[in-house]
Amino acid sequence: MAEDGRRGDEGERGPGALYQMFVTMEDLLDKLKLMNYEESLIRKNNMKPLSRHYFALPTNPGEQFYMFTSLAAWLLNQTGRTFEQPQEYDDPNVTITNILTELRALGASVDFPPNKLKQGYGEQVCYVLDRLAEEALKFTGFNWKRPVYPAEEMEEEALIEDDAELTLNKLHDELIETEDYEEGEPFLDLEVLKAQGQNTEGLECSKPEEILESTTDAAEWNLEVERVLPQLKVTIRTDNKDWRIHVDQMHQHKEGIETSLKETKSYLDKLQDEISRTLEKVSSREKYINNQLENLIQDFRAAQAQLSEAKDRYQQGSGGVTERTKLLSEISEELEKVKQDMEEKGSSMTDGAPLVKIKQALTKLKQEITQMDIRIGVVEHTLLQAKLKEKSNMTRDMHATNIPETTIGGY
Repeated sequence: MAEDGRRGDEGERGPGALYQMFVTMEDLLDKLKLMNYEESLIRKNNMKPLSRHYFALPTNPGEQFYMFTSLAAWLLNQTGRTFEQPQEYDDPNVTITNILTELRALGASVDFPPNKLKQGYGEQVCYVLDRLAEEALKFTGFNWKRPVYPAEEMEEEALIEDDAELTLNKLHDELIETEDYEEGEPFLDLEVLKAQGQNTEGLECSKPEEILESTTDAAEWNLEVERVLPQLKVTIRTDNKDWRIHVDQMHQHKEGIETSLKETKSYLDKLQDEISRTLEKVSSREKYINNQLENLIQDFRAAQAQLSEAKDRYQQGSGGVTERTKLLSEISEELEKVKQDMEEKGSSMTDGAPLVKIKQALTKLKQEITQMDIRIGVVEHTLLQAKLKEKSNMTRDMHATNIPETTIGGY
């Protein structure tokens, strides 16, 4: 049901409502930096600085809740109200109630349950902190101004004189890259010049018989030079990777370092003199205190020596005592064993139970002997009967064999 309600709220506010807390968190971080929270809160309480999405994503709820309450208390104090800094073992419900009460007193609307703030992250946490930061900025008199955009300056193209270092390959590459830069712009075709040079090599060169004299007007020549001069100059765009720019930057940094060194050298010299004077004062005071307390130091050393001797004697005595206590415990154990043996022997001598047991055993033995005698008599009787029966059987057999023999002799 809660998920259905949350989805319904998101559908009413739009698909981007889920990411609104990230935007709110970034605005909150900018406002906190304007109030210099790193110096007055983070470093003072040894806390970690906030990230861009610290209260928008769950990382460590306990740590995030403590950071939320600490930051809310600091912002309330920045608005001119007195709010005690919460501790780790305070009741979270009481702390949240106090923060929401102060927020309502500032005129902010709170249309969510306080339990939303207990988790330490989420849209409600970002909303509460953002409103408190807004009120703190209003209290300090801060006003947002329109941004002033710098005017874009056109890059000036550097004109390189005829003595600039420019190789043929670089010129050829730049001409290829900028061949459609301006239509109709005259350019130098090296291939045509090369072909013309090869054609002129085959012609016979004729030496003039007289000294050549120029018939060109100087004014016309100067006009022609002025007309052709822009076409003869090569424009190269500035490249940040050029070594000349790096050299210029190095010279500028060197000049800046030298000027700053001149300014700071005097302050450093003064600081060195002050430190040297204070060190001399400290050393002189130390010598004076040592001279004044020399007798007490000697007495203290003597007392320390006596104390070390007493400790040695105490350790020796304690070692003998421990050995004797061990010996006493062993002797007491042996004595207890002897006492137990004596008690057992005395109880056995005075006790008549063994005699009674012996008499009972004797009577039992007599009964068993009589039973054995009876059994022996029975066995002897059975053996005697068996022998007599065997003897009678033998005599009967003998008589049986003698009767037929007598009958046979009569016939």
